[in-house]
Amino acid sequence: MAAITEFQKMGTGLVGFGLFFLLIGVLLYFDSVLLAFGNILFLLGLTFIIGFRRTAQFFFQRNKFRGSFFFLGGVSLVLCRWPIIGMLVESYGFVLLFRSFFPVALGVVLSVVNVPFLNAFLSSSSSMV
Repeated sequence: MAAITEFQKMGTGLVGFGLFFLLIGVLLYFDSVLLAFGNILFLLGLTFIIGFRRTAQFFFQRNKFRGSFFFLGGVSLVLCRWPIIGMLVESYGFVLLFRSFFPVALGVVLSVVNVPFLNAFLSSSSSMV
């Protein structure tokens, strides 16, 4: 089992606070200051968790360029105080960046929480492929 460093622990906290500020910013009618602070904390926490080099490699892969462009462009729009447009652009970029991770996350959630309807649906759709 890999040991978790202090930077990774701080990164987890920063990502958590970033997501918290993003949620509160959306709930308070797209408050641009909270959204900008949440974006900065999220990106800083991601950098602390996986390291600067791996973060740069992740965002600047050739096949993820469009997702990175939209995600970082959305962050820039939020920082320029256009929160609604920025969050829409950022959400689209987030989906493009992390679309390969969604099936893995869904598998983990379904293995932890037993939801019979979803398990039956997923097992029948995987047999069709």
